[in-house]
Amino acid sequence: MRLAVIGAGSFGTVLASIALANGHAVRLWCRTQAQADQINQTGVNERFHPGLVLHDVQATSDLELAVSDAELVVLSVPSKGMADVCSRLSAFLPDGVGLVSTTKGIQASGFLMMSEVIEQACPGHPVGVLSGPNLAAEIAQRHLTASVIASPSATLREKATEALGCKYLRLYSATDRVSVELGGALKNIYAIACGLAAALNVGANTQAALMTRALAEMSRLASYLGGNPMTFLGLAGVGDLIVTCSSPLSRNYRIGWHMGQGKSLAEAEAEIGQVAEGINTLSLIHQRALEMGVVMPIVEGLYEVIHSNKPARQVAVKLMQAAQTSDVEFVLPSQPGP
Repeated sequence: MRLAVIGAGSFGTVLASIALANGHAVRLWCRTQAQADQINQTGVNERFHPGLVLHDVQATSDLELAVSDAELVVLSVPSKGMADVCSRLSAFLPDGVGLVSTTKGIQASGFLMMSEVIEQACPGHPVGVLSGPNLAAEIAQRHLTASVIASPSATLREKATEALGCKYLRLYSATDRVSVELGGALKNIYAIACGLAAALNVGANTQAALMTRALAEMSRLASYLGGNPMTFLGLAGVGDLIVTCSSPLSRNYRIGWHMGQGKSLAEAEAEIGQVAEGINTLSLIHQRALEMGVVMPIVEGLYEVIHSNKPARQVAVKLMQAAQTSDVEFVLPSQPGP
């Protein structure tokens, strides 16, 4: 298969490596020609994965060349750049080629998931999303990983699995793209909260309660947005939530941890040196929940900590003193929300 990976960041580089090892022809699009030249000359992406050899990859900063004759296009760019990249890409895409997003975020304008951004910019192409507990650094080290490829197109799901699945990355299939994608965006918020909590030396009981109630909030919002909350019991929900909320490899967890150490948001972002999608997602979800009347106490509390400078411990006490609600809230889409 001829594959184009758009974005030579941490995750895009890992997926390009897997596709190459699977015997596919891969073009890797880089934002700068300097990065493309470095990869072509050395066979590695020195910035993100210096130990990962990219045999026979063709790196380029030319979007038209990158997708020329591609049978599958994987989009792995930051959410804030997705619309621009896709609008430029649309003129060069082969007819009917499938597009797979690995980006976990939400566009502020219109409150759009990345798949919706792609569909608007590139109409007429099947779109899917790849999401789950898939920390790029661990996949690069070939730790066993499982994720979800979600799309209404069975053909796209099959092609993505053929291109990107391997003995250490197992891809499960799903059709509920809404919930899979929403889970990938929302878990970043709760990873910040868990990182902050860890820095404050809370106990395991607290972390468990935080993640469990986060799952309830995620499923609650999904029921209002047309997804199936039961999807959150799978890899794209509870699976991704656990790994992102407990691993220091998670950028969002590290943002929270540094803030829990007393650093400002700007200092925390400078410390990790990478985009943490959860910060932008937090503001969007906070506003959306208010507009829709969806109760999301953890989102509200974290928003107060980050944007109103409320002491984290004070907010935690407020959350614990809130009115008690039902433990399990997995409401099916056909039923009214809680």
